Amino acid sequence: MKEPHEIRETELVPRRSDGENCMKLAEVDQLREEVRLLAAMVRTDELTGLFNYRYFSEALSLEMERTRRSSQPTCLIMCDLDHFKSINDIYGHEVGNVVLTQISSLIRNTIRRLDIPCRYGGEEFALILPDTNLREGVHLANRLRFIIEHSSVSAGNLVLEIKASFGVHVYNHGDKSTEKEFIDRVDRFLYTAKQEGRNRVCYASYYEKCEGLSGDKKRSLGKYL
Repeated sequence: MKEPHEIRETELVPRRSDGENCMKLAEVDQLREEVRLLAAMVRTDELTGLFNYRYFSEALSLEMERTRRSSQPTCLIMCDLDHFKSINDIYGHEVGNVVLTQISSLIRNTIRRLDIPCRYGGEEFALILPDTNLREGVHLANRLRFIIEHSSVSAGNLVLEIKASFGVHVYNHGDKSTEKEFIDRVDRFLYTAKQEGRNRVCYASYYEKCEGLSGDKKRSLGKYL
C-alpha cells in the first residue's frame, strides 16, 4: 500500500528567484538589527550611554547568584557627584548633562570590560564588579575619584572641576543579604562619605582603621586607603 502523499512546503510556496531570496535575507537582517537596537535601548540610559537602573537590578541579582554558586565575590561601588545640584542651579541643566556625559566617559575608560557601569539615577552611578574583592574595589573607587578630581569638564566656555564621593562593599559567598540589603549597605557608606566631607571613599574596613583616630586623620584615611 502506498503511503499517503506528504504535502511539502516547497509545493505550497512558489519558487523564487535568487534576487528575491537575497531581498528577503536583507529584510531579515534589517529586522534583526532593529531588534538588537531596541533591546539596547531598553537597557541603556539615553544620556550617558551607561546601563540604566532596570538593567542594574537584573545584573546585580545575576552576579549575586553567581557568587553564591561560584564563591567569587561581587563588589558594588556607588558614586555620587559632589555639589551637582549647584551646577544645575547656577549653569543650567544642559551644562549638567554635559558633566554627566563626560564623567560617564571617564568611568567607561577606567573600568574593565567585564565590569558593569550603570546610571543609578540623577548624578549617581553604580558599578558592579564581578570577581572583585574589597581591596580591589576600594582601589578602583579611589582611582576613579582621583581621575574625576583631576579631569576638568569643558562645557562651552566653562571649565568645571568635579569631585565625587564613593561607597564600596562586597557580597561574599555565604552572605545572606538580599539585593536590597546589599544596595542599602553600599548606599550608607556613600552617605557617610558625604557626611565626612565628600571627595572620599568609604567602606566597612574604613571604620576599623579609623577607630581611635582624630577627625582629620580619619578623613585622611577615608580619602587615600
